[in-house]
Amino acid sequence: MSAFYPLLAAVLTSTALASPKCTMVAPEHWMPQTKFQEKLRQDGYQVRKFKTTSHCYAIYGHDKAGKKVKVYFNPVNGSVVKTKVAH
Repeated sequence: MSAFYPLLAAVLTSTALASPKCTMVAPEHWMPQTKFQEKLRQDGYQVRKFKTTSHCYAIYGHDKAGKKVKVYFNPVNGSVVKTKVAH
């Protein structure tokens, strides 16, 4: 039974660090990356790094207030799913 707790802690930690599930829609129905990145620039984001996860578009950069951020977006409609602001 004592081996169960470290295993449970490892599972919970790995789940907490995983990227969010932004959509379950197939990638062929996502907004094209170039169109999405243009929308980000129009919205005031400064994109340093753009990446695609299995369920999201994600950026590392700065928001319109100039704060350093990591943001996960729904790649179908462009809505923000999760934002992490650097301190």
